[in-house]
Amino acid sequence: MIARTVAEIRRDVAAARTRDPAAAGVGWLEILITWPGVQALLAHRLAGALYRARVPLLPRLVAAICRSLTGIEIHPAAAIGAGLFIDHGMGVVIGETAEVGDNVTIYQGVTLGGTGFATGKRHPTVEDNVTIGSGAKLLGPIRVGHGSKIGANTVVIHDVLPNCTVVGNPGHPVRVEGRRLEGPDADWVRLPDPIADAIKGLAHRIEALEHGADPDSEDEGDGAAGGYQLPQGDVDRAVGPNPAGG
Repeated sequence: MIARTVAEIRRDVAAARTRDPAAAGVGWLEILITWPGVQALLAHRLAGALYRARVPLLPRLVAAICRSLTGIEIHPAAAIGAGLFIDHGMGVVIGETAEVGDNVTIYQGVTLGGTGFATGKRHPTVEDNVTIGSGAKLLGPIRVGHGSKIGANTVVIHDVLPNCTVVGNPGHPVRVEGRRLEGPDADWVRLPDPIADAIKGLAHRIEALEHGADPDSEDEGDGAAGGYQLPQGDVDRAVGPNPAGG
């Protein structure tokens, strides 16, 4: 039991060192006592062991104290795999029936939550090597496939295939530059946004139509090049005497 606990702590510290640039050169003891994500995992293991042993009150008490100290709420019954890294962690919520695989990275403000008042399995299942960006909400008994990436502030309510990148609200599957990348190295600023791309396309067509040009043409010149010119008669009437007098 002691050997297993020590091994788990080592994995937690190693995950922080590997995936958090701020941990470079920081000693294991400092990470252990100052990294809230590591502390939350230690508290969850204790609460989980007490919960499985059917000890009353204490599991939830440990979880509540951990939430007060770290800002991270993990239900004692949640299944957490090895090598989970919670970066910063403030506002992270992991529900009762959530399942998190190995080597998962979660950033601050993430929710693995349920919907409605359903009973039974009602929280997400996150497979191995998944990265979940800041503020993302994964809701319901969905499954997020191996190696997937969830963009910041994405709301996911449907299953995610392996090795996909999902962005938007509701989440839309896209792919980063056509490559299947794994690990917490996504450039969140440059993730593709299909909704924004569609809006830009509509704006381009509207602007082209307003100028009388072919919306599918890149040339928005005037006159013979496709621009609309007001007929001369209309121009004369526009600059003539005001029919209302004055």
